[in-house]
Amino acid sequence: MSRRPDIASDVVVVGGGAAGLSLAHRLAVDGTATVTVVEAPDGPLRPPGRTWCYWEEGPGDFEEAVEASWTRLRVHGADGGAVTVAPFPLRYRMLRSERFERLVHARLARSPGARVVRATAGAVREEGDGAEVLCTGPDGGALRLRARLVFDSRPVAALPSARTRLLQHFRGWFVRTAGDRFDPEVADLMDFRVPQPRHGLAFGYVLPLAPDRALVEYTQFSRTPLDTDAYDAALDHYSREVLGLGAWSVEAVEQGVIPMTDGRFPRRVGRRVFRIGAAGGATRPATGYTFAAVQRQSRAVAAGVRAGRAAVPPAHGRRALAMDAVLLRALDTGRIDGPAFFTGLFRHTPAPRLLRFLDGATTPWEEWGIGLRCPVGPMLRTAVELPFLRRRPQPAPVTVAPRERSR
Repeated sequence: MSRRPDIASDVVVVGGGAAGLSLAHRLAVDGTATVTVVEAPDGPLRPPGRTWCYWEEGPGDFEEAVEASWTRLRVHGADGGAVTVAPFPLRYRMLRSERFERLVHARLARSPGARVVRATAGAVREEGDGAEVLCTGPDGGALRLRARLVFDSRPVAALPSARTRLLQHFRGWFVRTAGDRFDPEVADLMDFRVPQPRHGLAFGYVLPLAPDRALVEYTQFSRTPLDTDAYDAALDHYSREVLGLGAWSVEAVEQGVIPMTDGRFPRRVGRRVFRIGAAGGATRPATGYTFAAVQRQSRAVAAGVRAGRAAVPPAHGRRALAMDAVLLRALDTGRIDGPAFFTGLFRHTPAPRLLRFLDGATTPWEEWGIGLRCPVGPMLRTAVELPFLRRRPQPAPVTVAPRERSR
């Protein structure tokens, strides 16, 4: 095996997904630090294309890569009743990983202090006042990346111990219909007009890209993923019987699993080594949304590096995580009706406040008002029992596709 010269920089970011590229972009474009991103070479280690969704006010850092956006959001209850809200001044946006990566790579290429290395990252170890990442290049050659700080976005080998663990698992079709079937201004976040599983909940998810094109997904919150045939059967039923799409063709597919857990993800794994993104707890446990939290985390990390501090702050506040823990337990035990709960949130809470709540940006008083519209008895019973439950080791995660919806 050949040996290549070491590459040194202020920061090494391991992984070129949403979290890794967002942090590298923030560090390099602002001139905060020199940064090396190590991405897996083409092949089985590179993840397939993913979709990330989030809400934002005004144009953001990655507006050039936005695939589509929506001014109105809709939820269909299990009884067929629809709730449509306009969350102005927020818009719901979709990014696809390919366009996002091309945009960030182009910006990094124009930044003199940034480089992207295609290699398979292996061990990360601390050396003196810094750390190094041992890599293998596409040709089998060894490569050592050295830096003052390392931020690792790779999926964790095992999930942290938790009291509750559900999975948000999904499969989606990018469809083209024979006629116009979609309203490009309205995104269906949750459509509960699908058969519900015995445990957990299920819903459809529709993001129109044009009057005759959309991402149509089937999602479950439950303990175990389905096989591909089961997802496709559910998608066919939803597209044909519920949406009434008529004739359609499938142009692309996405599929993934997001752990929904109240486990505590460690963000620091050494004096100079940190975890970021989903591996560092950026996924909101009760919703699966990640992308917006990754941006908050990236800004905070860059500000700390600029000020000479090395830290990855929590992506979600303590109150938000405590409320999520209660909700996950209540869903897992069946104490609350999931479709009725989520439909009620959208029916009774002003949309901008609800989206701020899902981002963890509401005040305690606003959260109290939202809580009064929830099933108080089951939620209170769950909150009382949680401190007495043991956190148990969790199985290794299945393939994860974090979404800010993937999410």
